Amino acid sequence: MALTIGIAGLPNVGKSTLFNALTRATVLAANYPFATIEPNVGIVPLPDRRLDKLAEMFHSKKTVPATVSFVDIAGIVRGASEGEGLGNQFLANIREADAICQVTRAFSDPDVTHVDGKVDPASDIETITTELVLADIQTLEKQIPRLQKEVTGKKIGKEVLETARGALAVLEEGKTLYAHGKDLDPDILRSFQLMTAKPFIYVFNTDDEGLADEDMRRRLRELVAPAEAIFLDAKFESELAELEEDEAREMLRETGQKESGLDQLARAGFATLGLQTYLTAGEKESRAWTIRRGWTAPQAAGVIHTDFERGFIKAEIVSYDDLIAYGSPAECRAHGKVRMEGKDYVMQDGDVVEFRFNV
Repeated sequence: MALTIGIAGLPNVGKSTLFNALTRATVLAANYPFATIEPNVGIVPLPDRRLDKLAEMFHSKKTVPATVSFVDIAGIVRGASEGEGLGNQFLANIREADAICQVTRAFSDPDVTHVDGKVDPASDIETITTELVLADIQTLEKQIPRLQKEVTGKKIGKEVLETARGALAVLEEGKTLYAHGKDLDPDILRSFQLMTAKPFIYVFNTDDEGLADEDMRRRLRELVAPAEAIFLDAKFESELAELEEDEAREMLRETGQKESGLDQLARAGFATLGLQTYLTAGEKESRAWTIRRGWTAPQAAGVIHTDFERGFIKAEIVSYDDLIAYGSPAECRAHGKVRMEGKDYVMQDGDVVEFRFNV
């Protein structure tokens, strides 16, 4: 599934450093605005220790994790909605993303300039939010007259126009549709391609002092609720990404962290996009397949191959936890833990599946 998360924020907040760490790529990270002009895309594996367990059990030759796609978008500045700082181009990149990861600076460093001259996470978030809101207002103000004509001509239903007007009312209060447009029809809302209707994740790029400041983290979480908030040190994450897996784990232990900030971000991104995984395993490979939450077994089968969905008969399913507990598919069958599910079955995260289908 080609879903992407756009990494956005003011210039010099650590977006490209974070992106480098996420993808282990080499993207220009410079101490001046607009170091990033064209968006860079990185495919990031979703950490999933279940695959290693399955590979061991089935003697798989390789493991294939699910992935999250991140797009590194150039810094937004005040006035971007009016075209400042190549704003139109950058906002177009955000509009194409399925979710927005807003990186906000929460560290002090006199050697790294701040575009507004001071480090103030709340102000930075307000700046970005304002520009996205203003751009969405412009979008709706252009669409509503056309929608009025289409309602009069009975080409569309009144509910489309009412949703557009409702969305505009939310935006004119300076609020995002993601947080304050829950009463609006989500399918109609998506058709308007509004940026503030997309799911948001907030990444606060901080330092050791910030990571240890529980009061600061609490205040910032409250500031961005109901969106997910991730706190990390992009420089540290970049260094961590360069290490071998064992060395990285040791470095995390030394700093008292159970999991890297990047792993937290990948998980949060996956969840924010409304995704989950099911698993397949065999000698060739153990693989995590990406589907939307709420998908049925035939839809899930179609991710492997469209023929699987068209010819779907049954899905043989065992939960990952049961498989690990009993040690093998044979033992799971012996204890009644393997189920045969039909077309109406809604997939659960961690289902280990073998599909049966007609070619």
